[in-house]
Amino acid sequence: MKTIEIHRIWRNKGWFLFTSQWILWITVLVVNVSCDDFVDIPAPKDELVSPSVFTDDESANAVVRGMYSQMASSLGFAGGYYNSVTVTSSLAADELFSFRPPNAFFENELNPDDQAIERYLWNEAYQYIYTCNVILEQLALSDQLSAEVVQQLEGEARFIRAFCYFYLTNLFGDVPLHLVSDYEANATAERAPKDQVYQQIIEDLRLAKEFLAMDYSWSEGERVRPNKWAAIALLARVYLYTENWEQAQQMASAVLSNSRLYELEPDLTAVFLKNSKEAIWQLRPVRPRLNTLEAFWFIPVSSRPTSVGITDTLLSAFSTEDQRLTQWIGSVSDGEQTWYYPHKFKVRISSELIEYSMVIRLAELYLIRAEASAHLNDFSAAQQDINRIRSRAGLEDITTTDLQQLLDAIYSERQRELFTEWGHRWLDLKRTQRADQILGGKTGWEPTDVLYPIPLNELLRNTQLEQNPGY
Repeated sequence: MKTIEIHRIWRNKGWFLFTSQWILWITVLVVNVSCDDFVDIPAPKDELVSPSVFTDDESANAVVRGMYSQMASSLGFAGGYYNSVTVTSSLAADELFSFRPPNAFFENELNPDDQAIERYLWNEAYQYIYTCNVILEQLALSDQLSAEVVQQLEGEARFIRAFCYFYLTNLFGDVPLHLVSDYEANATAERAPKDQVYQQIIEDLRLAKEFLAMDYSWSEGERVRPNKWAAIALLARVYLYTENWEQAQQMASAVLSNSRLYELEPDLTAVFLKNSKEAIWQLRPVRPRLNTLEAFWFIPVSSRPTSVGITDTLLSAFSTEDQRLTQWIGSVSDGEQTWYYPHKFKVRISSELIEYSMVIRLAELYLIRAEASAHLNDFSAAQQDINRIRSRAGLEDITTTDLQQLLDAIYSERQRELFTEWGHRWLDLKRTQRADQILGGKTGWEPTDVLYPIPLNELLRNTQLEQNPGY
């Protein structure tokens, strides 16, 4: 294994790591875990990748594989653990409550100096973006890589950059667009309007879908690296969020028509297994003896949970006939009180890999197309798509042709189908202008809470940035 030499360069209270020889991040980040605790290794603010990495196909490919490993092992942004988008957004919305008060996300009382905001949501996302920028620059300069590798890796780098910016702009609003690896230029970048960020996301995804492979051959048949269809699926979501209904419908249809690769799993217990037919993109676990960090955090180890539990609001959204209530929600009791927890992932501790963390899956595309079709007044198509999801859950069909009733039914189906997955509920409430109405009763809620604060240290480092209202 190659060694790594690290030189710290201090700048504006921040620091960068320069590597003269590259090794995969995951060899540093993966740590042994006990059944109860993690050893948390701080993620660096940025990584400078040596150009020597891009002198052969395998080394260049290893940089991208290492990025996915870092995402899967993270205690924050992408990992599914307590400071991930999944958990923090579920707390900020109305899906989860915390057994460890006070919890700033659950109470909607975030502060700009909150380390979870800075380290795990802001810095980590920009770390991946920075690495993608380095990859894109080095691919353009290298003349020693095969054309096939250059095309695939450019597609993946553009996809991950778009994916990170999607969450940054939906969590923080206007955010700086870092499209180069020049840290001096990035250090003084102003916040770009959300519309401009979305334009960049769409441009990256349009290119990614042209460059990426149409299958999973680059990950040996496993669904752990984005392909063309993952880029199209994310495009469908972006078009939905930007209310481009025609394109959202078209992109979703492109993925849904690929029945050779994708289909709804008829068995709800099979949806979140590794490489399920419903999976479009998953993250392969890398921490020893763990499958997903979601299961490790959500599943209690005793008769009384100590992390998070499902709120009454979410629980009451399910009818007794809904099979997702029994298959995807677990419960524990101490004999006097019963608590409920997310149970989409079943394996908390095991040396055998059975489940992979789900990032994008097919059910979302049915619901995207249903919502887009409803806005296009194609009520029959919208009904067919939402009823595909309802039928699998054991529910009767929706038959309404009233636009608002149909949209409300789709929003409710998204709540039940996509709960505690990558912040869908939190982002749905905001994009459909329902956050105040639904979350207004939460202690500490204010209308400005729809955006997280820009980290205080970022404001101190970059005087071009302005804070979000309310902080």
